[in-house]
Amino acid sequence: MPATGHDAAATGTPIVISPMRRRHLRAVLSIEERTSSTPWSLGLFLAEARRDERVYLVARVGHRVVGFAGMLFTLTDGHVTTIAVDPDRQGGRIGTRLLLVLVRRAVERGAEAVTLEVRASNEPAQALYRRFGFAPSGVRRGYYRNPTEDALVLWAHDVHRPAYAERLAAIEADLPSPLVAEGLAPMPLRPEPPEEGLYL
Repeated sequence: MPATGHDAAATGTPIVISPMRRRHLRAVLSIEERTSSTPWSLGLFLAEARRDERVYLVARVGHRVVGFAGMLFTLTDGHVTTIAVDPDRQGGRIGTRLLLVLVRRAVERGAEAVTLEVRASNEPAQALYRRFGFAPSGVRRGYYRNPTEDALVLWAHDVHRPAYAERLAAIEADLPSPLVAEGLAPMPLRPEPPEEGLYL
C-alpha cells in the first residue's frame, strides 16, 4: 500500500471510512480476490464481523468500496487481521486512512500495542507501517502461500501514549485532503482482568 499518489478526495470526492456492513461484502470479496493469495470466504468475513472482539472498516468513494481493514482485540493488544486496497486505487493514501482509523479505534478500546504480519517482500506496505511506528519483532516462516513466503511480525508499542497520538496527528496532517470517518460508535473499553483469587 503506497502512501503517495492520486487521492480521490483531492478531486472533490471524499474517501469515507465507515464500519463494514453486509451490503459491502460483494465489493470486499472482489478486492480480496484480487489482492490476497489466500482470500477469505464470504462466510469467514460474516463470522469475523459478528464477533464482539473485532472491528472491520471499509473505505468508500461515493458508494464504491475501495478498501477495507480489520482488527481483533486481546487483553491489551490489537492485531490487524487484514488490510487491502482496490488495485485500481492503490497509491491514493487509502491504506493510510484505514490504518489511522483502525489504530485509533484500538487506542479508544484501551490497546497499548498493535501488531500485524506483512510479506517480507512487500516494501510499500512496510514503508507505510514504519510511518506508524511498527518495527519487526520476528519472522513466521512460510506464513503466506501462492507463492510461499515468510511474514515479518511487526509491533507498534505504547500506542496509548501522547507521543503516539502526536505521530498519528502528523500522519493525518500530511494527507492531501481531510480524513473523513462516519458511523463509528464509541468503542467499549476492554474488560478488566478479574482480581486475583476472585474465583478461588
